[in-house]
Amino acid sequence: MRPTPHKALGGLALAALLAFSLPAGSAAARPAEAGAAADCAPAQVVANGGFESGTSPWTQSSGSLITSRTGQSAHGGSAYAWLGGTGATRTDTLTQSVTVPSGCGSATLSFYLHIDTAETTSSTAYDKLTVKLGGTTLASYSNLDHATGYVRKTVDVSSYAGRTVDLAFTGTEDSSLKTSFVLDDIALDTADTTTPPAGDTVRTPAAPDYTVSLSSDSTGTAWTGHESATFTNASADALGEVYLRLWDNYHGTCSAPPVKVSNVTGGTAGDLSVACTALKITLPQPLAKGQSATIGFDLGITVPDGADRFGHDGAFSFIGNALPVLAVRDGSGWHLDPYTNNGESFYSLAADFKVTLDHPSSLLVPATGTSTDTPGTSGRTVTTATASKVRDFAWAAGPFSKISGTSPGGVPVNVYSVSGISSSSAQSMLSTAKSAVDAHAGRFGAYPYGELDAVIDNNFWFGGMEYPGFVLDLVSTTALTHEIGHQWWYGIVGDDEYTSPWLDESFTDYATDLAQGKTGSGCWSSVSWASSAEKITNSMAYWDAHSSRYSTVVYGYGKCALHDLRRLIGDTAMTQLLKDYATAHWYGVSTTAEFKAAAQAATSTDLTSFWTQHRIDG
Repeated sequence: MRPTPHKALGGLALAALLAFSLPAGSAAARPAEAGAAADCAPAQVVANGGFESGTSPWTQSSGSLITSRTGQSAHGGSAYAWLGGTGATRTDTLTQSVTVPSGCGSATLSFYLHIDTAETTSSTAYDKLTVKLGGTTLASYSNLDHATGYVRKTVDVSSYAGRTVDLAFTGTEDSSLKTSFVLDDIALDTADTTTPPAGDTVRTPAAPDYTVSLSSDSTGTAWTGHESATFTNASADALGEVYLRLWDNYHGTCSAPPVKVSNVTGGTAGDLSVACTALKITLPQPLAKGQSATIGFDLGITVPDGADRFGHDGAFSFIGNALPVLAVRDGSGWHLDPYTNNGESFYSLAADFKVTLDHPSSLLVPATGTSTDTPGTSGRTVTTATASKVRDFAWAAGPFSKISGTSPGGVPVNVYSVSGISSSSAQSMLSTAKSAVDAHAGRFGAYPYGELDAVIDNNFWFGGMEYPGFVLDLVSTTALTHEIGHQWWYGIVGDDEYTSPWLDESFTDYATDLAQGKTGSGCWSSVSWASSAEKITNSMAYWDAHSSRYSTVVYGYGKCALHDLRRLIGDTAMTQLLKDYATAHWYGVSTTAEFKAAAQAATSTDLTSFWTQHRIDG
């Protein structure tokens, strides 16, 4: 992902949570402590968090807090909670007793908050909202945090496991100039991050093979059909369940999820958890090492409005992360991290996909993998996309303009443009894509995915987004070169993007510099750390709480650290290091510890002080 300046500001920094948000390596990111219950059933424990079922079990200080009246709007559905908004001295409270289950490795409180205000100050918090659990203040917001639309807030509440406590939202206003605090879709999710039996760090379920058949409506914004997933347990520990990640449910509500799974076969579906982005499926019997199984389910996808990585910009739909994929269990347990809009949460193993998309012939459907079109029923086309050893599958649908070419290295490249993109801009992006794919391939190894599709829309707020063989981008030479670099750093050389975002973003920005002939000369000298806790290797849990620093540190400082490493060990050694490292991790998963070990092996210089100076832990 290549964030724009808008992106860097898009998720409001939770400054009030600095003392409560846990950085990488903290209890939130570690397996459960010894003595925790061995079995966790992930659950969402806030009742009626979307306020669509009346007021119970919420207790309101005023009977009008939970409402659907005009003046504000819901994040999802029709009802919401409106605290304040009177312009007079007032205190509103909304409470519910919740029980945080024990035995789970993590618990996360999340809610959508919209703040608008008539206050004109940029420095004084006259009106406030506090969030408490068990009487402890978790977060505080004020008129200074006003923003257009809802912003999702998250707080780690793992320390409350096994307790029944009151969840309370309190809004206070002073005597003039109203501020409204509008809440919706409140959830408290627990997740299983406990450690498997000691010694087994194998990633499983392995070798997923997905078969998908979907049919769209007339606009390409609604898709229905069936998906199956075959997988093998690679671990010595029995595999009794799997989890599907329904990532795009972040973009809706639990009462109206945009990704719906039903009629599960090959296992028994549990309740949705992690803000409805995770679905546990218990297998009929545990799989021993080497055994395989298949699950299947009916699937419905509704694309929301908006030029997003999952959304539609008028007639053009962008459908990233919509297909359910298997979560990974490794030495840290099941990875059921929350979705982040600030970057990526995605961690998946290389898999094979065969996806059949039945759609109106008026729509072009670029997709991951190599696609072929055949006639469907009257006025429809069937696009069949096949992809081998990819970590995800994405597609788009719309009346795109398409141009094609082949890179000097032999890679077929297609550019799909929405209306409003000039032919000269499209040609420029085609030229950039052909140059970039060959430049990266020359440094890190041959591009393996058959063809490369670039979908161009200048309304993308996030700048650009990568998927295997398929990228979304603005008209930007740098951004497109970056997203194509991700075909290697995340696509071919995988990583846990939530735990170690630097392994794909820093490496990709470094690769982008190299492709554009930039040396990064002197860039490390401009580094200025915001705190002792700030490190290049921090997780998205940290960056979501310090979002204004994410791009600066992970993209900027990260690539500068790699430039510094190149200057320390020499150009030849660095070039060979990255090519050998990519080869060694081809279709695998990279970790910080493995890269540090490979770098040390590439030089006789002791790198211990280098890692410390550049704040690269792991």
